[in-house]
Amino acid sequence: FIFLQTNLAYTGCNFMRRLFIAILILILNFPQFSSEPKKELDLRGDWKFSIGDNPEWSKLNYRDQNWESIKVPSSWENEGFHGYNGYAWYRKEFNGNSSWAGSTLILNLGLIDDADEVFVNGVKIGSTGSFPPNYQTAYNIHRRYTIPISILNLSGKNVIAVRVYDNELEGGMIHGEQAIYSVRSEMVLAQYLDGVWKFKTGDSPLYNENDYNDSNWEDIIVPGYWDAQGYSKYDGYAWYRLKFTPSKNLLNQKLVLVLGRIDDYDQTFLNGVLIGSTGNFNNPSIGFVHSNEYRAFRGYYIPQGVLKEGENIISVRVFDAFQDGGIYSGPIGLISQDNYVNFFSKKR
Repeated sequence: FIFLQTNLAYTGCNFMRRLFIAILILILNFPQFSSEPKKELDLRGDWKFSIGDNPEWSKLNYRDQNWESIKVPSSWENEGFHGYNGYAWYRKEFNGNSSWAGSTLILNLGLIDDADEVFVNGVKIGSTGSFPPNYQTAYNIHRRYTIPISILNLSGKNVIAVRVYDNELEGGMIHGEQAIYSVRSEMVLAQYLDGVWKFKTGDSPLYNENDYNDSNWEDIIVPGYWDAQGYSKYDGYAWYRLKFTPSKNLLNQKLVLVLGRIDDYDQTFLNGVLIGSTGNFNNPSIGFVHSNEYRAFRGYYIPQGVLKEGENIISVRVFDAFQDGGIYSGPIGLISQDNYVNFFSKKR
């Protein structure tokens, strides 16, 4: 199939939707048009560790030389901190690799008891569970987070920092595999736009205006479910915004904005102009599960004259009706119309 402006209305029964969920929750964490995941780094073994809580501990150049060394995976009780409940941090240094450019990186952290926030080079890339005062455990959920290439030093030092809260019994990074995997997308973009975007729940027509001030919005990683980034179980409307400067060699080309997959509906604006949408926004409702728009690949043609030199703004209005939500699967960025058409022609 070739989608130059995707506007598909899939139908299906509730049974089929639920049947696919269990399978897709694993498959769709990776870009659809991709090679098999390749393990780049095994992160099991010694990590730096400290009990307590300090936001400075997330930063790349924080000096953790005097921290304890702790084995991962293992409960911190089994590593000399028996009976401790509360906050603690883990840190792990690793070197980047230039071969990762153009790939999606997945950080696998196994099971963490009870709640966690994860940072790479000081940038939050995800969270699972909730911290006090609205505590919610997620001890039985496997942690998989996307690491944007844009935040990495591909030729030097990088640091993973994991903030953990344990309420009772065992605590910490207790079971499973800790590793970084790479997945190379078969669709090669001319300019990648994944990474840190602005995000806000709720809905307003003002959010697609270029002069709207989004400085107080939260940061979110794209692609990635918003449920794994502090918005667990949120269903309804939300907006994404990104300011970017296109490469000068792209300005006179016919381009497609690629947004991967979005759960469930979206309306996408470039510099305030609606360039594409998927799903019926006339009467969306929470809990509506008879739609398969969340599986549709978004590729929206950019009309001539909409993309400009200098700063541009992408605004994406999203409605999620059920379970996970958001711009969850890449690739994300700009591609020439010819290359986009040729890619899908080869897939048929």
